[in-house]
Amino acid sequence: MDGLVEPPVQVGQLARGGVEVEVGRDVGSLAGLGTHLGLLVRVRLGPWVNVVPVTSPSMRRISLDPAPLAALAPDLVVELLETTTSTNAVGAERARAGAAEGLVVVAEHQTAARGRLDRTWEAPPRSSLVFSLVLRPTVPLAHWPWLPLLTGLTVASTLRAEGYDAGVKWPNDVLIGDRKLVGILVERVETPDGPAAIVGIGINVSLTVADLPVPTATSLAIESGAEPDRTALLVVLLRALREAYDAWQAGGDRATDELRTAYAAACVTVGRDVRVELPGDAVLTGRATGVDPGGRLVVAGPGGDTVVGAGDVVHVRAVDR
Repeated sequence: MDGLVEPPVQVGQLARGGVEVEVGRDVGSLAGLGTHLGLLVRVRLGPWVNVVPVTSPSMRRISLDPAPLAALAPDLVVELLETTTSTNAVGAERARAGAAEGLVVVAEHQTAARGRLDRTWEAPPRSSLVFSLVLRPTVPLAHWPWLPLLTGLTVASTLRAEGYDAGVKWPNDVLIGDRKLVGILVERVETPDGPAAIVGIGINVSLTVADLPVPTATSLAIESGAEPDRTALLVVLLRALREAYDAWQAGGDRATDELRTAYAAACVTVGRDVRVELPGDAVLTGRATGVDPGGRLVVAGPGGDTVVGAGDVVHVRAVDR
């Protein structure tokens, strides 16, 4: 399609695909439209408005570069797969076979990705960062529930440092605004060498609005209007995760206390009115006031404080917006 249109209604109707927009008057609201709708938009001045389709971002998705990933060794050893069912499943298999701490399984495409409560999802190849890190924590078992929260906090902090307005929703989803950007699934696996933790992370990178699995999701490209270098971002994330994990491991109770303080300060759930959906259709409503020493969410309701663990809830939703 290549034709003259009257802004802004017809331009808005093109949401779900890339367009080139040339306009002949004030483009203040129009220029921001592309980022809001997840479009690839070019704006040029002229005496008219012309709309031309632009090649879909999916046609430009570049494969990860193995060289910078290989340079992360020996602290992190990356296994790069083109396609797999689930990086967590592969990571668990490697851990049972004796893989050392620090193995990272990365896939360009997952065909049977799993989230918490066995929720499934799929994204186009090379549109995301999908990886699982094999860890063998030596902290007391009582501290293991902090590992998913540590992961969410580290990912959110790293993305903020990269210029994205990311926040962590209890227990470990990473959001921009109220839209989900990152999913995290940490699973404990019994192995001949002792228990291992498989830390699975999926980040929406170049997904367009049409690619999103649910309307409440988002991607880095939608939020910024540009597709970041996935390899460079993965390297930064892996280094940050290993550094944060090693500090937590070495720091004992004090490190967990510091993690609790940092997490509560960064968690976008704390301080908001929430609706907690529990198994069996039970519902808890109240104000999320903090996180207890075990990483559980504290909800102040009509009957007083209630604590809920990640394994006890189906959904936690903010209700104050």
